[in-house]
Amino acid sequence: MAVLEILEVPHPGLRAVAKPVDTVDDAVKKIVADMFDTMYDARGIGLAATQVAIEQRIVTIDLQEPESDAEDAKPVRRPHVFVNPEIVSVSEELSSYSEGCLSIPEQYADVQRPARCRLKWLDEQGAGHEDDFDGLMATAIQHEIDHLNGVLFIDHISKLKRDMLLKKLTKQRKG
Repeated sequence: MAVLEILEVPHPGLRAVAKPVDTVDDAVKKIVADMFDTMYDARGIGLAATQVAIEQRIVTIDLQEPESDAEDAKPVRRPHVFVNPEIVSVSEELSSYSEGCLSIPEQYADVQRPARCRLKWLDEQGAGHEDDFDGLMATAIQHEIDHLNGVLFIDHISKLKRDMLLKKLTKQRKG
C-alpha cells in the first residue's frame, strides 16, 4: 500500500465537505489500506479521508491502547473503519480531551465534546452497523467526522487560543 501526503493547515482541502461513498468496492478498500498506512506512519490514532485530499466520507481509527496498565505494555492495534459515518445521537454529558491533529502537527488544545455518541456506519465490507461509543473513541470519532465536514478541532476553541496555537505552528515550521 502507500503512505499518502497529509494536508496541513491552512490547506483549503481541509475545509472540504466529503461526499458519501456510493459503493464499498476495491477502490474504497485501497483508500482504507492507504489511510491506515499513512496514519500509522504519522503515529496518529485517527485519519479522515479529507486529510489526504480524498473527498469521501471515510474514517480510520486505531487508538493503539496497551492491553494493560503495566509500564512496559505494548500498544495493540485494533483498526476501525467507518464509511459514511453518521452520528445518530450524543450525550448531554461533556468530556474534555487534549486533542491534537495530524493536519496541525505537534499542537494540542483542550476540546469539550459529548462524552458519548451513537454512530451509524458501513464497514470496509459494506456491512451496516450502529453502536455506542464513549471515552477516547467517542472523541476520536467526533474529531474525524468533523474533518469530513470541513471542521478542525481548533474551530472548537476560543479565537485567542486558536490564534496562539497557529502562531506557534508557524514558528515551529520556520524552525
